[in-house]
Amino acid sequence: MKTFILAIIAMGLVSACQTPSVAPVAQMTLITNVTVIDGTGAPSYPGSLRIHDGIILEVGDLTVGAGDTVIDGDGKILVPGFIDTHSHHDRGIFSNRSSTGAASQGITTIVVGQDGGSNLPLEDFFIRLEETPPAVNVASFSGHGSVRVAVMGNDFHRVATEKEITAMKKLVEADMAAGALGLATGLEYEQGVRSTTDEVVELASVAGAAGGRYISHMRSEDTYFWEALEELIDVGRRASLPVQVSHIKLAKVSSWGETERLIERLNAARKAGVDVTADIYPYTYWSSTIRVFFPDLDYDNPQRAAYAVTEVSTPEGIYLAAWAPDPSLQGKTLGEIAILRGKEPSLVLMDMIVELEAWEQENGRGQLTDSNAVIAVSMTEPDIAAIMQWEHTNISSDGADGGGHPRGYGAFPRVLGHYSRNLATVDLVTAIYKMTGLSAAHMGITTRGTIAPGKAADLVLLNPETVIDRATIENPTTPAIGILKVWVNGELVYANGETTGVFPGEVVRREEVQK
Repeated sequence: MKTFILAIIAMGLVSACQTPSVAPVAQMTLITNVTVIDGTGAPSYPGSLRIHDGIILEVGDLTVGAGDTVIDGDGKILVPGFIDTHSHHDRGIFSNRSSTGAASQGITTIVVGQDGGSNLPLEDFFIRLEETPPAVNVASFSGHGSVRVAVMGNDFHRVATEKEITAMKKLVEADMAAGALGLATGLEYEQGVRSTTDEVVELASVAGAAGGRYISHMRSEDTYFWEALEELIDVGRRASLPVQVSHIKLAKVSSWGETERLIERLNAARKAGVDVTADIYPYTYWSSTIRVFFPDLDYDNPQRAAYAVTEVSTPEGIYLAAWAPDPSLQGKTLGEIAILRGKEPSLVLMDMIVELEAWEQENGRGQLTDSNAVIAVSMTEPDIAAIMQWEHTNISSDGADGGGHPRGYGAFPRVLGHYSRNLATVDLVTAIYKMTGLSAAHMGITTRGTIAPGKAADLVLLNPETVIDRATIENPTTPAIGILKVWVNGELVYANGETTGVFPGEVVRREEVQK
């Protein structure tokens, strides 16, 4: 075992009336009596772990030393902190610095700036985080939609000019210099849907030239899914950078069961030299804005509306999580609203777009789901399981602290409890790998995600026999159980079912950027 010198006592003559001066003993934390799953995919092993000043010093068969604060793990599982590669937990992060939704499910690093929406300029956001740190670490992409609006204003429902693209490239370049992980797009959303593939490639090339990567909520996750997937692969090929499919899913009824075709296409792209990966959350229902039911922005098209309530979801499967035009409808399904109004669900869907636009004319348009949010059942558990098993799929939440979709409080424990323990979709070691080491690799992060000397002391102590999500659509902020303790940079941020009021989170910049 390595020997650590904890103090040095000055030697010399001391008079009888003097008290010898002894240097203070360096305080360390020793977590004992645990089974370690280190996040690499390697088998678990019994042992202990010593941390100091936010860093893991030793792992193995350790004995208590002078200056150790000992934490008995009671035989439970110790794993790296979870890295949420697609997160919205930064919403309200300066008012909810404890990041309850993230910390309570074992997430220690959130990767934000997703779906094309990011803080701009990113450097200002990072400076504020360093001045007022949260409980968890924060990394960010540069958001294509935010950059587009900054250059084009509200006139973004069109193809950008070369001059505008040049201006966008400068903003992305500045974000990359600040430490962005890469470029994120939300091509199904209004801010990005009119952009061309050429525009995306030009901006992604800026990220790639700086050592970054590309992550995308693709142009379609249902109607035009296969075309959207080809576009993402094309961006990776042309811009020469790693690409990741955000919250990958088969969200069209007639595409259910086509996981073999999907994985074969992804593997073929990888074999052809495109480093394509994916993340997934463990629910059969998604959350977005009501407008995504109309990918061509043809809101007055009755055929498209009918398609939305048959192929994309069902009237009973479309649930209003937020609805600013009439808050009394929040919590109701489209089917229930259709009964109240005495109209066909597809026609009600079209009416609601009109009502939303009228409300926005008076109140302004918020960020993505601020004024409207729907939760829609569109996927199947067998498809989720098959995609989760792909060796290049990591786990994400796509969640936020403020409620709405239960993934904001339950995604990672749901994988551990429902998919790993109950369904045996992936074994526990593999599940942890897909939440930690694989996630770090997909984001280009090397200092976190595994348990080893020299790594950041982001850790989770969990009970594999009880861990499970409890958040539901009706009660989306109910914390999970079985997540016993969570450390971020060596400091305890969650224990005994509560956040601790400690804020050790750090900004995680792209590692090519030296700060």
